[in-house]
Amino acid sequence: MSSSVRRISTCTVRPPPDHPPRIDLASWDLAMLSTHYIQKGHLFSMPDVSCRLDDVIDHLQNSLARALLYFYPLAGRLVTERSPDGTKGLFTYINCNAGGADFVRSVADGISVADVVEPFYTPSFVKEFFCLDLAICYDGHNVPLLAIQLTELVDGFFLGFSFNHIVGDGTSFWNFVTTWAEINRGVDPISRPPVHNRWFVDGTSIPIKLPYNEPEEYILRPKAPNLREIFFHFPSESITRLREKANDENRQTGEPTISSFQTLAALVWRSITRAREFPENETVGCRLAFDNRTRFRPPLSPNYFGNTIYALYATTTAGELLSHGIGWAGAMLNRIVRSYTDVEIRAKVDKWMDEPSIYTLAMFDAQSIHIGSSPRYDMYGCDFGWGKAVAIRSGNAIKFDGKVSAFPGREGDGSVEFEICLSPENMDRLLLDREFMTVIKNKFR
Repeated sequence: MSSSVRRISTCTVRPPPDHPPRIDLASWDLAMLSTHYIQKGHLFSMPDVSCRLDDVIDHLQNSLARALLYFYPLAGRLVTERSPDGTKGLFTYINCNAGGADFVRSVADGISVADVVEPFYTPSFVKEFFCLDLAICYDGHNVPLLAIQLTELVDGFFLGFSFNHIVGDGTSFWNFVTTWAEINRGVDPISRPPVHNRWFVDGTSIPIKLPYNEPEEYILRPKAPNLREIFFHFPSESITRLREKANDENRQTGEPTISSFQTLAALVWRSITRAREFPENETVGCRLAFDNRTRFRPPLSPNYFGNTIYALYATTTAGELLSHGIGWAGAMLNRIVRSYTDVEIRAKVDKWMDEPSIYTLAMFDAQSIHIGSSPRYDMYGCDFGWGKAVAIRSGNAIKFDGKVSAFPGREGDGSVEFEICLSPENMDRLLLDREFMTVIKNKFR
């Protein structure tokens, strides 16, 4: 279906300037300078949308201004300065008193809620429901760190968020969205006030100097790849059966008990590896984006507003992965997670401080999968006052062959959805994978 998403208006929303004017960034934040914005959004059904939307938008803009009182970095802009002593190096921070956040109103002519959710491939027009398509975090010097787009559909609307990843990770993102939803429906006080003090490893001087002469040395803008994207639904009963089967395998070999998520990760890793048709001696990997907040000793606040993620990485050969069962692959992931401690996290930060580097999409190899986001995020609990969202969808950001994003199922009860991005030929083969397709609930026509 061809789409015609028309922008109607743009409003800049600013909080009062009664907050710290500047936030210096931690290593985890600065490493995100060349990554895309986080792009997630909610689809809402509202049959009488045209009659109610003006009031909805006015209320949203007012509540967003109040939300930015708490999440004031999102109303700022990035600033990069050269080392004042004339030596090599750049300093980047957030000027919290600059710019404001954008609220954009759009219309998608002729597109209904069903047009978004019923096709088994995510329609290409969904990317037009988000601002700042393919923007990287460095662009936050000149464009908003937060841009909201409300797109009117025939019988509902889509609320799309573009959130600069240098400001925060998935936990921070969903804390902001949940808090805005609370404020929009009149909750006072909010349940999770953000903690803005950045975490710096012991002995680290701030602000942190990046070892570059020019931003062009670390900026990379890859073109959007040709991908097929599908949201695969795993009902709770299928997950339970798969986990029991995997752990039965492990009891026979003495491997540790694995979780439901580790079971699903192992299934997807095996299935995508099989779809890619690698030779047996090809090295293949599975990366899991992992939140460090609870791993520190003492732990960081769950409301820490910033980035705290690292990717845990398991590797083996295609032959080894596919010659064993799901339990074997899940046990490999389990061992990596269990060994991930405060000591290891601090060592990773120390290593980065010795040799700072900026993440780019070029770091994701074609032999691995990368699993991000989390079904633990209460995405469907973001209640703006209009009822539960029909679906969650994402934009173009941070997508490549092998990117997997985890979401909770809409019905709750432990169900999970994985958004899987693959090249067309790899996706075609995945849809023929018997081990994978017997677990999901999707109906393909």
